[in-house]
Amino acid sequence: MALHIHEAWILLFIIPALVTPAAINHEDYPADEGDQTSSNDNLIFDDYRGKGCVDDSGFVYKLGERFFPGHSNCPCVCTEDGPVCDQPECPKIHPKCTKVEHNGCCPECKEVKNFCEYHGKNYKILEEFKPSPCEWCRCEPSNEVHCVVADCAVPECVNPVYEPEQCCPVCKNGPNCFAGTTIIPAGIEVKVDDCNICHCHNGDWWKPAQCSKRECQGKQAL
Repeated sequence: MALHIHEAWILLFIIPALVTPAAINHEDYPADEGDQTSSNDNLIFDDYRGKGCVDDSGFVYKLGERFFPGHSNCPCVCTEDGPVCDQPECPKIHPKCTKVEHNGCCPECKEVKNFCEYHGKNYKILEEFKPSPCEWCRCEPSNEVHCVVADCAVPECVNPVYEPEQCCPVCKNGPNCFAGTTIIPAGIEVKVDDCNICHCHNGDWWKPAQCSKRECQGKQAL
């Protein structure tokens, strides 16, 4: 009985050694799909160089065909050397443009501000305003402000005054001129002292008065 047990253990060690890898039938163990693909069956991507052009979305265009490579690109023509694209001279964008779209070959202004800005304030198109008593301005359709400054005439007096909300000075007491340091009204002769009678030059109010001496009426000495 002991002999048979010993022989059985020997057979258990010998039988696995007799089974070689060649003896395994691979049909009983199906391989993965990746293993079944031969290395010669790898994907080969088409090369369109010299045959066509490809845009940003992967569409292929034939030689001589006109196409847009991308959403905001200029149109191109497919050639053997690749796309040959238009390079147009795009119009300049207005400096006051507030909304620019890039949906085509050239950027396009979609909105220009409809007001003028002058000294920190906004004015509507064609609105007229006076930023100061001497200025008259208007907001032009070009969003530019054009102003005219009042041209004041020379006052007819030597003591003009500026009234509120008025640009040019006014002569509140009428035309006058200087006779020495004394202001005399125009149009009449004025006796400025015991010996001199003066009057203003006709129209030339900025000139000193014209005076003539008369017989002095001084007090007689005691």
